[in-house]
Amino acid sequence: MIEKLRNIFAIPELRSKIFFTLGILMVVRLGAQVPIPGIDPEALRQTMESLNDTFFGLFNMFTGGAFGQAAVFGLGIMPYISVSIVVQILQTTLPYFQRLAQEGESGRAKINQMIRYGTVILAFVQSIGIAFLLESYGIVLDPGFAFRFTAVVSITTGTMLLLWLGEKITEHGIGNGISLVIMVGILAAFPNVVLSEISYFQQGVRGILSELSLAILFFFLVMLIILIQQGLRKVPVQYARRIVGRKVYGGQSTYLPLKINTAGVIPIIFAQSILLIPGTIATFMGQDATQSNFMSWFAMDHWFSNVCFALLIVFFTYFYTALQFDPNQVASTLKQQGGFVPGVKPGKKTAQFIENILTRVTLPGACFLGFIALMPYFLQQLVGLDYSYASFFGGTSLLIIVGVGLDTLSQVETHLLSRHYDGFLSKGKVRGRR
Repeated sequence: MIEKLRNIFAIPELRSKIFFTLGILMVVRLGAQVPIPGIDPEALRQTMESLNDTFFGLFNMFTGGAFGQAAVFGLGIMPYISVSIVVQILQTTLPYFQRLAQEGESGRAKINQMIRYGTVILAFVQSIGIAFLLESYGIVLDPGFAFRFTAVVSITTGTMLLLWLGEKITEHGIGNGISLVIMVGILAAFPNVVLSEISYFQQGVRGILSELSLAILFFFLVMLIILIQQGLRKVPVQYARRIVGRKVYGGQSTYLPLKINTAGVIPIIFAQSILLIPGTIATFMGQDATQSNFMSWFAMDHWFSNVCFALLIVFFTYFYTALQFDPNQVASTLKQQGGFVPGVKPGKKTAQFIENILTRVTLPGACFLGFIALMPYFLQQLVGLDYSYASFFGGTSLLIIVGVGLDTLSQVETHLLSRHYDGFLSKGKVRGRR
């Protein structure tokens, strides 16, 4: 292991990327601790403790505790995720967005620009809701227009700064910047979970058998998540032999890799963004609305909220897979390159064959993601864990941490292998290796 780490830092480019990423993530965590002016810290702490098991508590987890601190990064990266969902849906429905998606790099640049503008607008609207929400709970020392203006400007600017930092990680660092920002925010609360479990054990709330069972469950859930994330269905592909001049091309056999979970952790983030919409609307209606019977249905410990969450994950898994993988385009590319699936006619038949396989292999992956998302609810009901702690032993947090970790590790593997070093896991099967 020491030798593998030495190899990583022996490559100047990879070393600079890692240090750059770590530096940006430190700035992200610093911004999550800087509160907006005019907040009563004690009142804020008491209020967030009472809202810990509601959708505000889960939103606080996604922002790395920034929402609970009323920090300038209080909205996290969630406005960007929400706008991205809307734009991707529009790409499948409106001809104008479909044309932009087909224009290549210039079209993607225009779409990204629209997403940024939409993020500013949504962050502005949500920051207004947060300002009124803080006032309704009595957290603000001097309520009024001055506080609202300061809060809106601070939070909106903080959201766009966080988006810019995430894009810089993707451009100059290692891994996907947006995903890493979310993952680091979730990991920031992990030490508190461990300390709480130690405290429960010392106080006799849970015995050694209960703690050992949780550790074993955590271990096997991580293994299952890795298995699903890395699982492939290999579709055999044969290339016809062609003679061009005196050279012979093709004739080899290979396979088309179809991942069980093509969408990765994106469906979880998308589903969570949709599930937070009722809470965002309720913030404009004040404290009474957020504590109403209707809003209690969207609490993280309510069965209705968890069932909706699982169904949304299954839907977005299929939806995002359809956006990422086009069987018609793959079949057309194979036909142009002289490739074919044995026993299947090239063209439309091949596209239908690939689509049928992709639909079948995506189903277990989508159902598994939904099951893992419901795991905190099961642990809360059966074991009695707090939802905020149960989410670390199975659920959205674990899925994002493992998924983003695998993606980042795969990029590190690619850098090592391209420079003739052994991979970080010499005996592993992380995708990116041959």
